[in-house]
Amino acid sequence: MEQLAPELDPKKYSSLGEVINFFLSEHADLPAFSCFGKTISYGEVDDLSRRFADYLLTETSLQPGDRIAIQLPNILQFPIVFFGATRAGLVVVNTNPLYTKNEMLHQFKDSGVKGIVILENFCDKLEHIIDETEIESVVVCRLGDLQSPTKGFLINAGAKYVRKMVPAYNLPAAVYFSKTIKSPPLSADYPGSGSSNDVALILYTGGTTGFAKGAMLSHNNLIANMMQLRARCLLVIEDRKENILAPLPLYHSYAFLLHCLAMPLAGNHNILVTNPRDIAGLIKLWKGQPISGFVGINTLYLALLRHKAFSALDFSSMKFCGAGGMAMTTSVAEEWHETTGCEIFEGYGLTECSPVVSVNIPGQVKLGTAGPPVPETELKVVDENGVEVAQGERGELWVRGPQVMLGYWEQKEASAEVITADGWFKTGDYVEIAEDNYVRIVDRKKDMILVSGFNVFPNEVEDWVNGHSDILESAAIGVPNERTGESVKLFVVSEGAKLSDEDIIAHCKEGLTAYKIPREIVHVDDLPKSNIGKILRRELR
Repeated sequence: MEQLAPELDPKKYSSLGEVINFFLSEHADLPAFSCFGKTISYGEVDDLSRRFADYLLTETSLQPGDRIAIQLPNILQFPIVFFGATRAGLVVVNTNPLYTKNEMLHQFKDSGVKGIVILENFCDKLEHIIDETEIESVVVCRLGDLQSPTKGFLINAGAKYVRKMVPAYNLPAAVYFSKTIKSPPLSADYPGSGSSNDVALILYTGGTTGFAKGAMLSHNNLIANMMQLRARCLLVIEDRKENILAPLPLYHSYAFLLHCLAMPLAGNHNILVTNPRDIAGLIKLWKGQPISGFVGINTLYLALLRHKAFSALDFSSMKFCGAGGMAMTTSVAEEWHETTGCEIFEGYGLTECSPVVSVNIPGQVKLGTAGPPVPETELKVVDENGVEVAQGERGELWVRGPQVMLGYWEQKEASAEVITADGWFKTGDYVEIAEDNYVRIVDRKKDMILVSGFNVFPNEVEDWVNGHSDILESAAIGVPNERTGESVKLFVVSEGAKLSDEDIIAHCKEGLTAYKIPREIVHVDDLPKSNIGKILRRELR
């Protein structure tokens, strides 16, 4: 097992609070984050996050150990809120801003969040569910926060009145983010900010099966994985000088680790991309400064390559392009390298592993693989009985290392099902590991669907679809999709009159996030079932 170099020893930090204090002061004079043309330094982030931490501790009822949800896109407030909440000793629950109110309700009730920081664009959904949660403190962000008064006014007015992005809402107890950072910070230290095996972050995932569960990541988990990723990044990325694009959402585990921990520790500049679907806007942003690299997924790389203006960009500063969340297509990786001169370093990870497990080594990239494990990570491949198979043979991947989660939030049985007594995490992914330790992902266990890097669980889709009064039963499977890797294909048995595809899609939109909505619907008279009545999705595939 590869060891971390002494200078990367995660044990020199006892908590994320210590890490945050170090890099915000160490790099105080350097640019930290940019968004909408505004750049703030690490020193400014230090000041603003302390102000926010003091607000939480003095003006709300939140106590160390309470959960606080962050429901924000990639904007300047995200890292400030995360650093501030962590300093205040709160457990952060990262939440997809595009969730429907039903998905929000599940997460908020399951994790017992008592506070939330949310973009005003999504407050109407919160209004409908807040009375069913334990949420006591609501902080509302606007896109123009932290900009100059004039620019901030124009951005906020444009979002609300021109682009109609802010539905009307009524949250009487809500406080604007701008108010929470008005007072100078009082605290020089935050003794209640947690340590070692305390839970620092809850990220929701379905694990290998079933509905979304909250993966509990400790301070140790995140610090260790930060150093493990840093060990690979240091091979190509220098400290205190790089401009790193951030197109993946910060609520996603990989982007969160990279841009909220690993790159700040390095003192590098993170350029936040609020809408990565706006490829023309992303290219325009790229033109404004030398870009050292970014982490994306196959669909983003393909969209950039297909844009007519992309090939004219200056790629001379490019050093690192990472890929995670979904498998890279070899043809896309080869075309990217040919166009930009920069290799894509594909990796593999899971939310339950903080998330990085393996990454290709710069200069030793093997297309079609996720590289060897990061330092201090053990891997083994087992058969259906948990017996290790011979090297090169196919089986389920088990992972053991300091990045493996504590377990699922308040789900002891589910935790015990995936973490063995001696610390091995059962990934549910089938792999092959070559003699050189390079990992090739073969398939996912059973039925999980991966759409643009996000897990979609058939049970969740089917549960919502079957709630329609005219649908008798349904089954969801994943099918290959050139743009998103996989998409959801839905088989439906209607009761009585046959529903139109449009009717079913409209129903899905009421309760499912966009990437979970079926792209293909097949109407059938019945579904294949086992002797005990279980739907056989493998036969549908």
